[in-house]
Amino acid sequence: MHSQIPPTTYHAVVVDGARISYRQAGPVDAPVILLLHGFPSSSRMFATLMPLLADRFRLVAPDYPGFGNSDAPPPNTFAYTFDHLARVMDGFTRAIGLTRYALYMQDYGGPVGFRLALAHPGRLTALIVQNAVAHEEGISGPLWDPRKAYWADPAANEARVRANLISPEAARQRHVGTSPNPERYDPDLWNDEAAFLARPGQGRIQLDLFYDYRTNPASYPAWQAWLRDRQSPTLVLWGRYDPSFSVTEVEAFRRDLPNAESHILDAGHFALDEAVVQSAGLIGSFMTRVPT
Repeated sequence: MHSQIPPTTYHAVVVDGARISYRQAGPVDAPVILLLHGFPSSSRMFATLMPLLADRFRLVAPDYPGFGNSDAPPPNTFAYTFDHLARVMDGFTRAIGLTRYALYMQDYGGPVGFRLALAHPGRLTALIVQNAVAHEEGISGPLWDPRKAYWADPAANEARVRANLISPEAARQRHVGTSPNPERYDPDLWNDEAAFLARPGQGRIQLDLFYDYRTNPASYPAWQAWLRDRQSPTLVLWGRYDPSFSVTEVEAFRRDLPNAESHILDAGHFALDEAVVQSAGLIGSFMTRVPT
């Protein structure tokens, strides 16, 4: 007889005037993992992971404003910057009473999570980094040429960055990347994201936020100094087939965190697409060794 899988439940709370949707699973008194999603995903990216860990941990996965089932106020009334998203996530943790947590950071979850960690280091028990960048090495390669050009001159490069970042073709590439096993990827993954990006107002929201992404490389030295000084327990999981973030970022994290545990997975940018069972095993093992 199989043991019962703890249910995932769905909730919302208002923070900074925006309704923030989130999903959670696991015992309320268990060690907390705060799951911060990437672009253009939502807490849905953790749907397969949460049941695999909810017997031992409390998993909490919010949708940022402008993502998933959270409110998406127009940019003329809400600043889509990573500073602002981090402040909203800070307010979210306060609103639901999270005072200690490990951070799982993927893609955009990195710049949101690092801001949250630096603002409140006493809350942090551990870092789980999955294809999230804190070094220039991570954002190299041809995909980044039009993106960096957009930061320098948004008007002249908007069409290029739309094709590069928010087109249906870009949505598929983000998931499959260079994987030799494209048949393992459910097309719903990128078709649903493409539909999300096609919703009214989403293009402007995402372009505004990506323009602000330029503030992240400017913050990398401060994040790296914090990592070296803090030496928080850290697990780095990296999908080797990621087309956007270079696998050389793993070695960059090792420079700052010589005691970090790291694993390069046969997976892509969204490693949970192809390696969720392996990832859950590594996270569970790592978290059992984290001091409470």
